[in-house]
Amino acid sequence: MPEYSLNELAALADVTPRTIRFYIEQGLLPAPASLGPKSRYTDEHLERLLAIKKFQAGHLPLAEIRAQLRGMPNEAVAELAVQSPPPPSQSAVDYIRGVLGDRVAPAPAAQSVPSPAAAAPATTPPQMPQTTEPDRSQWDRVQINPDIELHVRRPLTRGDNKRVSRLIEYARQLFEEDL
Repeated sequence: MPEYSLNELAALADVTPRTIRFYIEQGLLPAPASLGPKSRYTDEHLERLLAIKKFQAGHLPLAEIRAQLRGMPNEAVAELAVQSPPPPSQSAVDYIRGVLGDRVAPAPAAQSVPSPAAAAPATTPPQMPQTTEPDRSQWDRVQINPDIELHVRRPLTRGDNKRVSRLIEYARQLFEEDL
């Protein structure tokens, strides 16, 4: 099995070494077997990089790409890496439909432009259906003592909020004790 240095892998995948390091930090790529300047990468790393690029061509966010790759066996990643990319969409509407799926209203039928003499009532353009906002979250950093922090992703359910509050209170008390 061939092995590559970071720069060789970056050149083969047409990405920067910084991108590879970022993908490893984000959990999109596995870390190399050894760390440091002697790190070596395998075909598995190359195939995953190429698969990530295919997913990105489909305008998927990194979080979705990570979720897709997490459950994908190496053979499936290898197959995806060698597939030719889908043809580019023909219009902005095609792109939006591809991203939003069935949440987009169908395009109106082509209408002829009325002559100025014809006093047709003005029609309103078709409205996009209301969609719910995607789940948003943020991380709160709670300082327990000067050296220890607790990170909590919000929003939480009411019950989890109460448990986290109790946990913070208990942890602060615990670190105030003299052992």
